[in-house]
Amino acid sequence: MIAFARTCAAIAATASKLEKIAILAAYFRELDDANLAAAARFFTGNAFAAREQKQLSIGASAIVEAAQYAWGVTDAQLRAGYREHGDLGAALGPFVREPHDLGLFREPLTPASLGALFEEIAAAAGRSARKHRLHLCERILGACSDPLEATYVIKIMTGDLRIGLRAGLVDDAIAAAFGLHAPDVRRAVMIAGDVGAVAVAAKHGDLSSVRIRYGSPIGFMLASPIPYGEIYRDLTGALWHAEDKYDGIRAQAHVEGARVTLFSRTLNDVTHSYPEIAQALHGQSHRMMLDGEIIAMREGQVLPFRMLQARLQRKEIDAALLAEVPLQYVAFDMMAIDDEFLLDVPLRERRARLAEAVAENAHLRIAPFETLEPDAGPETINARFEAARARGNEGAMFKRADSPYAPGRRGKWWLKLKRELDTLDVVVVAVEWGHGKRAKVLSDYTFAVRGEHDELLTIGKAYSGLTDAEIAALTPRFLEHALPAHAQREKARSHEIPVEPEIVLEVAFDIIQESDLHESGFSLRFPRIVRIRDDKPPADIDTIARVREIYAAMLERERVHS
Repeated sequence: MIAFARTCAAIAATASKLEKIAILAAYFRELDDANLAAAARFFTGNAFAAREQKQLSIGASAIVEAAQYAWGVTDAQLRAGYREHGDLGAALGPFVREPHDLGLFREPLTPASLGALFEEIAAAAGRSARKHRLHLCERILGACSDPLEATYVIKIMTGDLRIGLRAGLVDDAIAAAFGLHAPDVRRAVMIAGDVGAVAVAAKHGDLSSVRIRYGSPIGFMLASPIPYGEIYRDLTGALWHAEDKYDGIRAQAHVEGARVTLFSRTLNDVTHSYPEIAQALHGQSHRMMLDGEIIAMREGQVLPFRMLQARLQRKEIDAALLAEVPLQYVAFDMMAIDDEFLLDVPLRERRARLAEAVAENAHLRIAPFETLEPDAGPETINARFEAARARGNEGAMFKRADSPYAPGRRGKWWLKLKRELDTLDVVVVAVEWGHGKRAKVLSDYTFAVRGEHDELLTIGKAYSGLTDAEIAALTPRFLEHALPAHAQREKARSHEIPVEPEIVLEVAFDIIQESDLHESGFSLRFPRIVRIRDDKPPADIDTIARVREIYAAMLERERVHS
């Protein structure tokens, strides 16, 4: 693993994509099959092949405990290291000690032997599982002989190398290492669901042996959000499909006769949470890989997203819950059918194949769409958007009819248009240090509105929307206004630093919902910072009365639509 770690460090030291690819390709060429397969997976930030849906099941606390046992790291050393680097591997790596005589690891640690230990950790089960995983973690750390090696071994275990290497660059490096075309390698990785197996196939010039692996998720194609006033400029010069933007749960469905698997946007298997959807897809006449949205629907009317929340993270789905929150899977794309991958097939053809192959039923339907001509004007686009909103949906999607399906990509092929429910002017009352590249700045902000008696009532937390420069400029301002130590001890939650209410932000969001998590009794779904309001004093922020007004208006719209 020392060579692996040195390769990581070299990749992290350059900003050039071409140099990153060249460094990684040179490393790949030196490996045998077993080490190549494991290393390729590790460089994508995964301990296992994506198709295996395995979890390492060992958290940061276990890694710290193992490091304290193997290397004698103290709590003070850990805190200082983490504050400096914002990364567990970089914090613990410098404390590595010479390997002890641990039997199996008398020989140097390799990607293949590390992968074998990961398999043992993932397989641990029963009452002694945690103890066994901790013991294996101690063996792994005890085998490290170099600070750089220890740093990157821990980074693999936490699932984040942080070397500026996207998964697509790993595919490109495999192609460069073995003289193949990068698009062929990327396609093979998506088909196989295992970059390690593809790397070995590429080494032997045998990519043709890779077959579609149903039950192994691929990345979702993403849409770019477009401000309402700019959408007319972008929808020119091509045919576009206009669809409703559903306010539900994006789900990828893999159908193989009696076997149906549903994957979330994070590529987790969520089939057990939606048994009626799995049953609706059961027994289709083709093997298929579909993209779609799970929505709550009753008597043909889309229900608000908050109705879906009763189904999220539920392990037991009983008959009462099935009746209370009826669901439908709305399929809007097809990535594969039988042994044919359709990623490069234009959207208009994929939609035609989808319509031919899928048999609709009570819990399964194909998303309707209409074609917009290249000269569609603002009136047409606005009417399409308003019609989608009138049906109770979130907004509208516009997809180029000739677009491929590009997993994990966000570009101008697909555009999404929606209006935020509203915005609120809020004041920041607590902040937290960020992670990774934001480890040395305060980037997570808890904010509040003003109560009926002029008190501040928290309503949410946001960490997106501002630029790095804005966050860097705000950090010293927050530190200057941090509350005294005694107030921090009384008010701090988790790692929050309470601050004087001086910084006003405008925050956008999708919906407001009642919540016990915040003092206001409400929370915001998907809050994002629109701008810093240096022009507005804290005394003029929005009030809890305004929050209730927006919430009531939202409920009234839902009532009208239902």
